[in-house]
Amino acid sequence: MSKAIAAFIVLVSPAWAGPVTVLALGDSLTQGYGLVQDQGFVPQMQKWLEDQGVEARLVNGGVSGDTTAGGAARVEWSLTEEVGAMIVTLGGNDLLRGIDPAVSRENLEKILQVAKARDIEVLLVGMSAPGNYGAAYKADFDAIYPDLAQSYDTLYAANFFAGLGEGTPAELRAYFQPDGIHPNAEGVERIVEALGPRVVDLIAATK
Repeated sequence: MSKAIAAFIVLVSPAWAGPVTVLALGDSLTQGYGLVQDQGFVPQMQKWLEDQGVEARLVNGGVSGDTTAGGAARVEWSLTEEVGAMIVTLGGNDLLRGIDPAVSRENLEKILQVAKARDIEVLLVGMSAPGNYGAAYKADFDAIYPDLAQSYDTLYAANFFAGLGEGTPAELRAYFQPDGIHPNAEGVERIVEALGPRVVDLIAATK
């Protein structure tokens, strides 16, 4: 191969030829609360991707107790130069605290604005509000994620817990830790299997 041809290949080779770095921005669900290190969401998703032959490097940006406000406050410095895509899973702690859905929406929008400004592909993962705050609260909160995904043209997964399936709280209890909030290792495995294809789509979108 001549030096001229080699130089041409280098020039036209895309910057994304190596594994994509994906930031998982979230709370304790992302961080892996209550689980040994390799059982958390990020390690299990990393292994799932490897098993599918997908090259990517996931960065655990989960902070236990974080709200959408916390995510908005740290997204700029969390998106380091090598990050090419981001999974956003925030809102669970907003629900636990009964935060006004309008505030949660504003915070998530700030995160998406930063990602858009930096040309970062996003997978926005939704949450479903319980009914104990009333029908109006639930409707307002549940609408946040599909609305923002459409407005910012992001990939979208409706519910982080979708992989656990439909069932009564008693039936789903087998997939949760004793606190009834955080999934156990088997629960995370099911969540990853359901969400994994959307993460593959996210990685493909960076190409």
